[in-house]
Amino acid sequence: GLPAALPALPLELTVLYNSLLVTVGASDTAIKGEAEGIRQGLLRVLEACGACGQDLGTEALWEKVLQEVTMEELQAPLHCLGALQAAWWLAASRLGSVAGLFQLLSTAEHPGRAHCSEGQNELLSVIKAWCVPPEGASLPLVQSAKDLKEILCTAAAFLQGLQELEAGNFPTALSRLQEAAGGFCSKKILAQIYTCLGCCAQRMGKPQTALQHLKQALQVDFQCLPALSHVAAVYHELGETDAELQALTLLYEALGKNPPAAASSSPYFLMQTELLVHTPILTSLLRHHHPSEVKYLLAQRCLRDGRVADAVEHYLDFLSLLQEGLQQQVPLDGSSALPRIPEVFLEAASALEQAGRHQDAITVCEEVISRTTDLIPRVLPVEERLEQPECSLPGAELAGALLSRKKESLCCLTWRAAGYLHQGWAWAKLGRSKEAVTQFSRGHLELTVFRSMCLPMTENLQPEVEVLQKIRLLSLIGRGMQFLELGRHKEALLDFQHSLQISPGDPAAASYLVQALWKLNRKQEAAAQWQKFSHSSPRDDGQQQGQGRSLPLYLVSCLEQAMFPHSELLARSIQDYLGTAAQDTSS
Repeated sequence: GLPAALPALPLELTVLYNSLLVTVGASDTAIKGEAEGIRQGLLRVLEACGACGQDLGTEALWEKVLQEVTMEELQAPLHCLGALQAAWWLAASRLGSVAGLFQLLSTAEHPGRAHCSEGQNELLSVIKAWCVPPEGASLPLVQSAKDLKEILCTAAAFLQGLQELEAGNFPTALSRLQEAAGGFCSKKILAQIYTCLGCCAQRMGKPQTALQHLKQALQVDFQCLPALSHVAAVYHELGETDAELQALTLLYEALGKNPPAAASSSPYFLMQTELLVHTPILTSLLRHHHPSEVKYLLAQRCLRDGRVADAVEHYLDFLSLLQEGLQQQVPLDGSSALPRIPEVFLEAASALEQAGRHQDAITVCEEVISRTTDLIPRVLPVEERLEQPECSLPGAELAGALLSRKKESLCCLTWRAAGYLHQGWAWAKLGRSKEAVTQFSRGHLELTVFRSMCLPMTENLQPEVEVLQKIRLLSLIGRGMQFLELGRHKEALLDFQHSLQISPGDPAAASYLVQALWKLNRKQEAAAQWQKFSHSSPRDDGQQQGQGRSLPLYLVSCLEQAMFPHSELLARSIQDYLGTAAQDTSS
């Protein structure tokens, strides 16, 4: 409450500098907000000089103080306080404000100093050009201005690199991040910078360079586990499955251990780079995966690569993790690698099926069916009236909510129908054709009822409808195959004809149709259909398939099981028949 006095200001500003640093160091959390203490210090300087600046913003206040206060004794403490102000602005990503402040500091010290030339990194240039004031023995600092300058340079380069990375300017981002990596920082921050360099190189299409940077991150600090997850992602991009699985296994094991308390590699500094760099893109790049996410990735990659035994083990481990309240531990903001839980169950069922554990697959699918039954509405209209006076949502929000609800209902219907489909294949593999027919029929009936109660789908729902159509096709082909096994050839024929109505030109449905006609002794029709389908251009069929979206992983095994296995034998029989028919005609 004492009035400001010029002789006491150097001490007062030094105490302010030290107290702010001690407060920051003691909290050990990222700097946020404004440094009100600095503003009050500047106002007291102006007050002692007989000036006023209450109505000025912080940037304008700094400009006024540095231009009007010329006392030699105040220059060093003001410069130190300016560096501290720059730290606060860097923490808020106000890089332009920092550059402007250091321009003022350099101009105040050397009025004739020129600005950096165009094309140079202005921010880093002005920070590096700032001459650190000599530290007086009578006014000791808890952290020297020289050390603070080094930290500001590193943080500024790091922040610039992140901004360029987010903007997609990868060469510039790479240059800024490399400059940051050569700066003054802890091992923890250095590992983070190398991780960002790896991500930048990966986005530039340089996977080997990315791997080098990510391995550097792990060499500096093996507790930088996000680097390990990025290593796995790069190997996945390169198609090196063994290396990817090895990285994921190491990541899972590391996540399961309690990491030792990370000792700071710069314990004597209260202001550190960690406190200044905390942007959304950095948070995203350094997101720590939950062990269950990594376990799922291991299961999924093994299933895709045909390592069925390993996939089963990982899926069962993952399902056991559900007992630990997985939904509360995994982020629901879309950043998680996990799909919806019913899809994981269906993928697990697919793995169990391929491993020959058909009864277990049936049990897992029953869990999906029972859990989703009550979630599917009896009526799923595509068009709903938006005029609902009692609803306070705007029209666009209401339409979005209705679309979201329809998508959710379609997803539940898809999962339930896929559960029946998998059960059908499992019963078929167990040699229980009647049970298989029942499950295939249930899946087909679900989707038939769905078609009858819905109007044509909007474009936003097209992906979900395409998957439903594929399940319907596979259910009909599967049931037709079982009818053939049971000798019910006419019913099989109807299913294959229906399949071709759903997906004209489908090679599996077409081949089974020909086989059904052949078994019904309608050989002339079979031969005609075979000629029709065999003469259809493979290119046209490929284009037709290319128009659709990729199938969910849990349907891939069903698609493989629906493939016709006797193409060469059937083709030979028909060619023999056609040859004999041609001889009879000529004779």
